[in-house]
Amino acid sequence: MNNKIIAIVGMCGSGKSVASDILVDMGYEKIYFGGVTMDKLKEEGLEVTPDNERTMRERLRKQYGMGAYATILLPKIKELSKKANLVLDGLYSWDELKILQDELGNKLTVIAIVVDKEIRYNRLEKREIRKLTKEEATKRDISEIENLAKGGPISYADYYIFNNGTLEEYKERLNDILKEI
Repeated sequence: MNNKIIAIVGMCGSGKSVASDILVDMGYEKIYFGGVTMDKLKEEGLEVTPDNERTMRERLRKQYGMGAYATILLPKIKELSKKANLVLDGLYSWDELKILQDELGNKLTVIAIVVDKEIRYNRLEKREIRKLTKEEATKRDISEIENLAKGGPISYADYYIFNNGTLEEYKERLNDILKEI
């Protein structure tokens, strides 16, 4: 397993998908942790809404533990990493990070995307896909911090991108990090 595995972490609206898309354009395979939530909602015939997503995330973690998504996705991560560089989009909990670090060791690099809260909320209100109001985003932030232990992977990341500026500045910082890895 000589390929790179990069986990992108951050609060909603920070720019995780942008970083993941850039890496995909560079040839990385993407594993979207949120895809587990979407798949489970579809399996149960539930509408994709912020409340249903939150309920499903929390239910999966009650069922499988706080490392649920890493546990569910680990076989896929190990298999794909034999063939390609990977980007993990949406690693949330501290337990997920610990599971991946235990299983993948120094092959895993964590990049946290950090943005001022008001800038994130403004971006989320303008999104075309999965748009959130400021109230919905605030509710999601609090839920993810209190119920999903989302702060741990962000605070313990290997690298940080401060995404308050332009897309060019963002891409430049990501490229600088990729050169170091």
